[in-house]
Amino acid sequence: MYIGEIARLTGASAKAIRHYESLGLLGRVERAGAYRHYREAELQQVQLIRQAQGLGFRLAELVALLGGRTGEPDWLALAQAMARKRASIAGEVARLQALDLRLQAVSEEILGCLETTPAVLAQCDLTPPARVLSEA
Repeated sequence: MYIGEIARLTGASAKAIRHYESLGLLGRVERAGAYRHYREAELQQVQLIRQAQGLGFRLAELVALLGGRTGEPDWLALAQAMARKRASIAGEVARLQALDLRLQAVSEEILGCLETTPAVLAQCDLTPPARVLSEA
C-alpha cells in the first residue's frame, strides 16, 4: 500500500509516517520506483506508534523500544517503560491530590471567614492566605 492508504488507515499524516521512517521506527520500507510501498508489518508498526503516543510516550522514547531496523518491538522493554510511566503518573496523581486538599482547605478558610459577622471578619487574614498556600 502507498503512504496515502496507510495514513488513512492509521490516522497518521503522510508527513508523520515519513518522520517515523526517518527515525528508524519503521525499519526498511520497500520502494517501488520513487514511491514507498508499505506492508502489513509497517501498518501495524504505525498503529503501535500511534497507540504508544496516545499513552504519553514520545517518539524519542519509542526509537529504542519499537525495534526500528530490527523489525520487532522489544516487548519486555516496552512493558518496563509502561511500568515506569505508570509509577510516574501515580506520583503526579498523589501530588495533584495533595494540591486539591490544600486548595480545599484555603477555600474553606475563606468561606468560613466570609460567613462571620463584619466585626469578626476583620480578624480573618484573607489577604494573602499565605499560611496555607506556603505549605505547597
